[in-house]
Amino acid sequence: MREAKLLNDSVHIPDSDAAEDVHSELYYGKMREGVLELSLPEAMHLVDRQEIEVSKNGEKLSREKTFETFCSQDGDFDQKYTVYDDLRDRGFIVKTGFKFGTHFRTYPRGVNPYKEGPKTNQEHTQRLVHAVHESREWSMEEISRLVRLAENVRADFVFGVVDSEHDVTYYEIDRLTP
Repeated sequence: MREAKLLNDSVHIPDSDAAEDVHSELYYGKMREGVLELSLPEAMHLVDRQEIEVSKNGEKLSREKTFETFCSQDGDFDQKYTVYDDLRDRGFIVKTGFKFGTHFRTYPRGVNPYKEGPKTNQEHTQRLVHAVHESREWSMEEISRLVRLAENVRADFVFGVVDSEHDVTYYEIDRLTP
């Protein structure tokens, strides 16, 4: 099992060989100077798959303690992870959607999200996904902003709605023009 360290709001795999394996073969994280930086949902998914073991300040964390720690750092972590895990289980490649103002962006199965140079339409971001609890209320302005963002990058916008039983229902929202 690969060792990983919790640093602030991300998890790092410092061993460059292990980092490269996880990054290039499993499509997780972002490489920075030989160290793989993982988002909290990515790290939790790898913990659940027994690919990494997370430590904080030199102390190895159990699966439960890792989850508790991540939840204490991000109040929406439970919903985000539930959606992230579901998307990965469905075979999608899931990356952070931070630069698009959403939680995640997805790529179709089999696409290399790190490909450089010209990309076909199939190789671009497919969907922007925002994880929310079923009790969350949204204004039309908020929804409109998210849909427009998705349109600007030629992606679909999807809410991943998590219910009290941790089931996820996906709602795709499009803009209609008369």
